[in-house]
Amino acid sequence: MKQFDVIIIGAGPAGIITGVTAKKAHPNKSMLLFKEEEKGLVPCGIPYIFHTLNNVDKNVMGPKPFIDMGGIVETDSVTNVNIKEKSIQTLSGKEYKYDKLVFATGSKVIIPTFIPGYDLKNVFYIKKSYQYISHLFDELQTKNNIVVVGGGFIGAEVAEQLAMNPGKNVFLIESEEQCFSKAFSKDLSKVATDELRKTKVKVSTSVKVEQINETNGQVSSVLLSTGETIDCDAVIMAIGYRPNTELAKKAGLELNKRGAIKVDSYERTIEPDVCAVGDCSQTLGFLTGRSDYVMLASTATAEARVLGHNLFGVKIRKTFNGTLAVFSTEINHVAMAAAGVNETTAMAANIKILSAEFSDFDTHPDKFEDTKPLTIKLYASACEGSILGGEVWGGKSAGEMINTISLAIQKGVTVFEMISFQIGSHPLLTSAPTKTILIKAAEKIIDQIENMKR
Repeated sequence: MKQFDVIIIGAGPAGIITGVTAKKAHPNKSMLLFKEEEKGLVPCGIPYIFHTLNNVDKNVMGPKPFIDMGGIVETDSVTNVNIKEKSIQTLSGKEYKYDKLVFATGSKVIIPTFIPGYDLKNVFYIKKSYQYISHLFDELQTKNNIVVVGGGFIGAEVAEQLAMNPGKNVFLIESEEQCFSKAFSKDLSKVATDELRKTKVKVSTSVKVEQINETNGQVSSVLLSTGETIDCDAVIMAIGYRPNTELAKKAGLELNKRGAIKVDSYERTIEPDVCAVGDCSQTLGFLTGRSDYVMLASTATAEARVLGHNLFGVKIRKTFNGTLAVFSTEINHVAMAAAGVNETTAMAANIKILSAEFSDFDTHPDKFEDTKPLTIKLYASACEGSILGGEVWGGKSAGEMINTISLAIQKGVTVFEMISFQIGSHPLLTSAPTKTILIKAAEKIIDQIENMKR
């Protein structure tokens, strides 16, 4: 039976970055990583396979950096973990012993067994599997009337991409009033939904799929809660993901009420020398400390870097406890991003906030051919002005601007400190330094705080 210092189960972003970081921090330790398929996919890139990339292999991700550093990779499935004996068994019948074990098993799609017809032929899911997505890509070439169920990031992005293909009629069904409502504020959700409606996707909100109908055992239509029937030859379910923790549960690890593996701030489980990272592990809200439900590659890799450095004892202190959730997307060429709290989440947590919005352009002057509008909405504590959240939409710079806001939240920056934020600017690259939208939004919140004092 082979022995390794570290065994990592899972080769998604969390598993790979844990391995790479751990190898950098502990180059003399032996490390083994398990992946279930020869090829892996960039999870957030999957929607773009269906048009912009138009090729599954253009979205491939693998553990080559880990291998280049001396890590060993096996294509096999771990079927059993014996925590007491510190050993694992695989589907191929191999056994290994470990000193440190990392669960990076990711997440699985939610199967809506409550919808009759969920298991019919030509009902598909957006699984994080190269083989499955390759099959789906081929199958959809011959499907012209497609219903996508779920208006979150994956559902909306997949729908938009499919609708770009000539001859395809794509319908998106969302049960909430707006798409993206679990990640964005009501205002930004409306912006995003309106932009989606400007594409070729036929969007229906505040409606549910009651049943998937069949002819000769395969999809023929969907019945909506409004009584409307949509004829289709394929249905794509995109209603979310759940932690992939069956193996962890079988091994006896403690799960939280959401089915995620319980871990501390350094991704350690209650069992000595067993850790969990990424979608399979629990996240706690940065303000409330309550169990949260954030499944993002960016979050997973942040956790993985902390874990990789600290596998053999805490060397780098984690300076920020709790998950922010930083989201971004682009619909109809409009970038949209969010971090931290908004009005809805603040109200649910009974947190008093102030907000301010400011709009300008992403170049100065605004006469360049590729200039885009850019709007920010900033959220801060009503008591002392610390920045608690933000949303940005418009030009592509929104994607990086939200990362600046994320850092401000993590470091407890206040709107008063933001006034002296030293920036770099250029006519082709940024808004004008005289009216930087982040600073202008902060100034507006300061005005509100000062008015409250009067």
